[in-house]
This record gives sequence, C-alpha cells and structure tokens, in this order.
Amino acid sequence: MSTWNEPGFAAGIVACLALLLPFSGTSLAQDGTSPSNSLRIELNKIEASGESCRTYFLIDNQKGETWKSLKLDLFALDTDGVAAKRLAVEVGPVPRRKTLIKLFDFPGLNCSRFGRVLLNDVLTCEGSTTSREDCLSGIETASKIDTVSFVK
Repeated sequence: MSTWNEPGFAAGIVACLALLLPFSGTSLAQDGTSPSNSLRIELNKIEASGESCRTYFLIDNQKGETWKSLKLDLFALDTDGVAAKRLAVEVGPVPRRKTLIKLFDFPGLNCSRFGRVLLNDVLTCEGSTTSREDCLSGIETASKIDTVSFVK
C-alpha cells in the first residue's frame, strides 16, 4: 500500500486526472442550453402607427420545441440610450418548427426616437425549459433595422 507522501504517488494522481480530462468537457457542454432549445427573435420592422411606434418581431422556432407561453419584458431606449418606454408582451404560443411575426405598439413613442430595444427579462416561460433563466439564455436576439438594435 502506498501513501500520499511516497515518490511517484503525485505522478499517479496526475496521470489519472489526465485520463478523465476528455470526459469533463462532455458533461460541461451538456449543462448549457442546447441549441435545440434556442429561439431566435428578430426586430424585423418598425413603423409609425398614430401616436405609437409599431414593432414587428419575427419569432423563429425552427430548431426548438413548442413554447406554450413566453412573456417578455421589453424596454425601448431612445437614440441617447435613455429608457423611454417599457412594454410586457406575450409572444406565445410558438409552435414547434414554426416562424411567426408578432406586432406590438410602444404607445406615445415616436419611431424616430428609437435607438435600441432591450430584452430585459423573461416574465413567463412555459415550454421546453424549466426556468425563466434558461428561457432567457435560450433566446437569441437580432435586428434587421440598421438604426435600431435588439439586444438582451
């Protein structure tokens, strides 16, 4: 029986750990959000609608499972980066392997003052993930509009 302070003992431990190293990456990769749970939400278009700015969001769920409910907390930031308007929107249900367009109005906000839309949080999430944090990390944001970004 060898003890920890004998010569060569530490080398044996290092060799054992080196053998386990390739398997540690596999388990770590499985802990993250899988690509199959991803949902891409794109700010596709904005236009004036009376005293409001109407936003068009393209929701692309080609890779994921059905989302029964997905309520988002959005902030419109003006061109100076100041929070101008907050809006809670329900984008669900979003069927599996489906792409949708949803329209939402930011009341009392002129489209020319839009600088950025922030996905601040997920308020409700019922679908392929179990927590709001997983939902938020599984959402990819994008914008088709050069002057208005959509970020989280």
